Amino acid sequence: MRTIWLAKGVVTRYKLEPGKFYPGTPHNYSIYVPAQYNSARPVPFMIFLDGSGAAGGNVRVPVVFDNLIAKGDLPPLIGIFVDPGVLPVFSDSAQNRYERIFEYDSISGRYARFLIEELIPEVAKKYNLSKDPNDHAISGVSTGAVGAFMAAWERPDQFRRVLSFIGTFVSMKGADTLPALIRKTEPKPIRIFMQDGRNDHVIAGQPYGTFYAGSWPINNQVVAEAFEFAGYDVKLVLGDEGHNMKHGAAIMPEALRWLWRDYPQPIVVHEPAAMRQSGWDPRGKVYSIVSADKPWEQVGETYQTVGGVASDKEGAVFFADPAANRIYKSGADAKVGVFKENSGGATALRFGVDGRLYASQPARKRVVSYGPGGDEKVVAQNVEANDLELTAKGEIYFADTAHKRVGYIDAKGRKRFVYEGGEIPLPAALSLSPDHAMLIVGDGQSKFSWSFQIAPDGSLGEPFFRLEMPEMSPLSGVQGVTVDSIGQVYFASAMGIQVCEQNGRCAQILSKPEHGTLGNIAFAGKDLNWIYSSVGGKLFRREAKQHGVAPWSPVEPPKPPL
Repeated sequence: MRTIWLAKGVVTRYKLEPGKFYPGTPHNYSIYVPAQYNSARPVPFMIFLDGSGAAGGNVRVPVVFDNLIAKGDLPPLIGIFVDPGVLPVFSDSAQNRYERIFEYDSISGRYARFLIEELIPEVAKKYNLSKDPNDHAISGVSTGAVGAFMAAWERPDQFRRVLSFIGTFVSMKGADTLPALIRKTEPKPIRIFMQDGRNDHVIAGQPYGTFYAGSWPINNQVVAEAFEFAGYDVKLVLGDEGHNMKHGAAIMPEALRWLWRDYPQPIVVHEPAAMRQSGWDPRGKVYSIVSADKPWEQVGETYQTVGGVASDKEGAVFFADPAANRIYKSGADAKVGVFKENSGGATALRFGVDGRLYASQPARKRVVSYGPGGDEKVVAQNVEANDLELTAKGEIYFADTAHKRVGYIDAKGRKRFVYEGGEIPLPAALSLSPDHAMLIVGDGQSKFSWSFQIAPDGSLGEPFFRLEMPEMSPLSGVQGVTVDSIGQVYFASAMGIQVCEQNGRCAQILSKPEHGTLGNIAFAGKDLNWIYSSVGGKLFRREAKQHGVAPWSPVEPPKPPL
């Protein structure tokens, strides 16, 4: 028998003054500091939503921490126990506004930003907190479980370990939509332990559940299955309790051991084990497009801006920096050099069948082309083009976003508009289908992007592709579109790179290269098997299992699944 001398940590209470994310609303919080804390070393930390309940009552996380740290089952870590905010009113005859549901149950990134930009920096003034996301965990109960998960989902660059107790993944403020999103989205480096009770909002006379928003036990199982489908490191433990923390408190040590097991090994993404089993269906799977062990890599340095991306017949990649008035060129080795100085603020880029690089110059209201040596020719005047697409016949389609229309330039440079219908709020990006039978118009505003049959009047268009939308914005954020050889359409959007099947359904969402706003997207390289996209002033590429289509070599895609 080994005697363990228990060194107790210290819990201190604080008040966080109102900030920008919840104006006028203060937050009370407590900090647990283990006896083993050494200020000379960055320390892991774990955040508990509904902090007073986690720190006290029958849960008593600080006591659990003391025991597990003493046994070596947990690293010495800081505990941050934060309560939901309450907005005080100005009169005794009025009711305060209680922020808990808004903070925790909103499937957006607001609460994550509150933690990252306001609470954690305040705690970091007092203690040497680790900046490694593998050292950051977060826990929540009921609606707080949604808040904890969403913080990690929105910012896996900050949180990698999640505890969810009696999670409210039901239809209150959108959490019921998460299973489908988890299945579609490229897995993130998150480990999650889930707990619920079979009698959570269930009584003998109402086995289907007592609450309007749905079934807690069923929805927790559906969420857990979605994680398993996507290949996450997840564990769901079902007890027999109702909507309380009796079972959760009893298994808290087990949950914490599981969550922090193998520390300090990092949390990494793994492809689903089912991929190596018979019966695996690649349709709609992220890993039918990319591989977990081939992530995004940056190309070149950080530029002022990154505009359009295009690839020539030899596989060299060209991209625009409108703010610097340059076009750059990158080879297979990803080394970057300047192709064209004084590019007229060129934005969109495309290569034509004639081997020339075509570019839009919105500031000069024209489209130009460049030869291999950078010689410039004016192709069309009085053209405001946010994006371009070229056909195998040398024709050009362009998106005039400012005037909400789509234009056409024939091989002789004559211009006309093929769409001025007004139904597309923000026509921002263009691509042709692999066989050049359809023109795809990405709408930067609504959830629908359009498909037009290439016809003399260009009128046969439909809001064909339905995209996922960010919770807190009315804008899809589509800024680029491309296709692969089997007809899948890739939209660079606010949610990530959304991949739609030919039939218009969004089936996969590839991760962004890093947190931020996605710019253009293109298949490039010798075999058109590298996906290029940008975030801010950085260009990234990622090797893909699918291949793009060169404008000079249209291909007929297979019949789509229906």
